[in-house]
Amino acid sequence: MSKLKSLVGLLAAVMLLVAPNAFSAEKREKFGADKRNAEIQKELRTIKPSTEKVRWKMVMPWSKGILFYDMAQHFADSVALASGGRLEIKLFSAGELVGAMESFDAVSKGQADIGHDWPGYWKGKNENFVSFASVPFGLDTEGYNIWLYERGGLEQMQELYGKFNLFALPGGNGGQEMGFFSNKKATKMADFKGMRVRTPGWYMDIMTSLGASVSPLPGGEVYLALERGVIDAAEFSSPAINYPMGFDEITKYVITPGIHQPSVQCALFINKDSYNKLPADLKWIIDIAAKETQLWSSAWQENLNIEAIKLFKKKVEFVHMDDEAISAFAKRTKEYLEEVKAKHPEVKKTLDSQELFKKDFADWREIRGGLAPWPIDDFIKGKRKQ
Repeated sequence: MSKLKSLVGLLAAVMLLVAPNAFSAEKREKFGADKRNAEIQKELRTIKPSTEKVRWKMVMPWSKGILFYDMAQHFADSVALASGGRLEIKLFSAGELVGAMESFDAVSKGQADIGHDWPGYWKGKNENFVSFASVPFGLDTEGYNIWLYERGGLEQMQELYGKFNLFALPGGNGGQEMGFFSNKKATKMADFKGMRVRTPGWYMDIMTSLGASVSPLPGGEVYLALERGVIDAAEFSSPAINYPMGFDEITKYVITPGIHQPSVQCALFINKDSYNKLPADLKWIIDIAAKETQLWSSAWQENLNIEAIKLFKKKVEFVHMDDEAISAFAKRTKEYLEEVKAKHPEVKKTLDSQELFKKDFADWREIRGGLAPWPIDDFIKGKRKQ
């Protein structure tokens, strides 16, 4: 009898391997496919490795002391390695070749071949650039990656940059940003009224509408403004990027969470003429190196944040806004974004696309919830959600 059971079990296993749909009510096709495969197969029939050497200049808003610069350098290094030195990109930090806020125009006009940015800096050129940078209560790092690569976000990004003679690719993500470094312990909505704060983009407008006095100071001016009392509070970026800036030396609190930027998304923008001159194999190398930079930057930043937070906790107190204040900020953010969308159809198209993704993803996010990877002892004690 035991031999018969073994034989039956073996037969069932073989049938599952040979005909996995044999026990289904109806046959199901493969779920999902890599859409790029057909394109690659076509490319492989015609593509040939190029022999010409190309030298590009890269400009950016960053100084060498800011980790965003390292993201740009990482991309350039990946391109050089993958191309065997056939495409080399020389980096120029802010002010070396052009001013920090002149980098966009320099690449657009062909004075430089490629740039690295936080798209929100170009708000004055087109309001929709902010959508691809950081949206208050918007996409986190995971959300940006899915939306950009699988939900049409990249095509929208390239359409926007394309209006300025530029070809764009995602160029690194720094994760969630910190909240305000402050000398005022603000946890309720009323606490922010009259505060003098530093923040850029749409959050600047939102904070202003809530009664704060807001200035979008450049990063290099924030420390001095805090030290001299010109401003009461400031946010700039992630823990790892903030730590070298020393804000904890002159403030008492960090007001969390960083609702203004659930994720900080960067971009690479390339002069179209420079890009179009490239042979096909180098274009593919640029595309793959940009994706590799997007992946690496997130892991790199989050790991650095571990130590940065430990160091910050020695100097400052982390203060969490109460739920009522967070909900009030979210309500005002929704009202403000609706106003922006009414004035700018492109913003409406992009933000509606992002919001649809969030709604579509909500079921899976809810079902998979409650399993945040806390230390196992904390989880046993009941800590569940992030």
